[in-house]
Amino acid sequence: MTTTTAATITVEQLRDEVTALARRCLCDPVTELFGPLLETQERVFSRLENDPVPEHLHELYLLAGFVSGMLAKAHHDLDREHQAMSLARMAYVCADNAGHAGLRAWSRGLQSLLAYSGGRPQEAAAFADCGARIAVEQTGSVASWLACGLARALARLGAAEPARLALARAEDLREHHVHDDLDALGGIFLFTPARQHHYAADTYACLPEQADRAVHEATRSIALYAAAPPEQRSFGDEAGARCVLALIRVRAGDAAAARDALGPVLSLDLPRRTAEVMAGMARVGDALRHPRFVDVPEARDLREQIEWFAQRPASALSS
Repeated sequence: MTTTTAATITVEQLRDEVTALARRCLCDPVTELFGPLLETQERVFSRLENDPVPEHLHELYLLAGFVSGMLAKAHHDLDREHQAMSLARMAYVCADNAGHAGLRAWSRGLQSLLAYSGGRPQEAAAFADCGARIAVEQTGSVASWLACGLARALARLGAAEPARLALARAEDLREHHVHDDLDALGGIFLFTPARQHHYAADTYACLPEQADRAVHEATRSIALYAAAPPEQRSFGDEAGARCVLALIRVRAGDAAAARDALGPVLSLDLPRRTAEVMAGMARVGDALRHPRFVDVPEARDLREQIEWFAQRPASALSS
C-alpha cells in the first residue's frame, strides 16, 4: 500500500509539472522552456518504463504524449523541423496507447501546423482533415483548431470555397464548445478565440477580395490578446495576427500603417523570435519588395528593420 501510494504521488507530481509547462508554452520564451521540458520528458518516460503499477499506464502515456507535443513545438520554434515532426508522431503514438481520441486529434493538428509552417499546405490539409475525423465526437476547442488549420491550408492551396466552409465549421464548433480535459490543461492545448481569429485572418489574407475580412479578424485577434490573462497571451499568435495585418496594409500600399502594426513584433526579444514569427515577418518583407515601393521611404525603412530582425532568430541561441 505504501509503495502504491508513493508511486501515485509521483505520477500526480508529474501531472502537475506537465500542467505547469503547458500553461507556460504560449507565453514564455522557448529558451526558458526547453530544459524543463527535456527534464520532465525524461522523468515521465522513466516512470513509464519502470512503473510496475498497471493502473498508472493510462496516465503516464497521456503525460508522455503531452510533453512530447510540447517538445515538438519547442523544436519547431527553434526551426528544427525534423525533430519537431518526430516528436509530434511520438505524441500521437502515446495518445493512441492511452486510448485518448482528443490527444490523438490534437497531435494531428500539431503535425498540420508543422507542415503548414514548413510550406507544405497539401500535407497540412491532410493532417488537419485526419485530425478532424478523429475529433468528430470531441466537444473541446481542438475541433475548432483542426477546422481552422484546414481552412488556412486550403486557402494557401487556392481552394477558396472549401476554406470558407472550413472557417464556418470552426465558428459552429466554437458556438457549441464544451471544455474538455485538453482545454483544462490549458496553454498550448487550449485553442482560444484569439487564436481562432488569427487563423481566420491568415485564411482570408490568402483569399481573393477578402482583405477587409482579414483586417477585421486580425484586429479582433490583437484586441483579444491585449485583454487576455498572461497565461493565454500567445506572443507567437499575436505576432502572427500583426504580421497578417501588416501584410494587408502593404498590399494596400500603406507602408506606414504596416510599420505601426509591426511595431510590437519588431520589439520582441531574441528568444521570442520563433520560426513562425520569422516566417510571418518574411511574408511582409517579401511584399515590401514590390517595385511600387522602390521610392517610398517608409517602405524602405520598414524593409531594413525586417531584414535586421531576420538576422537574429531564436534558433541562433541554440546553435
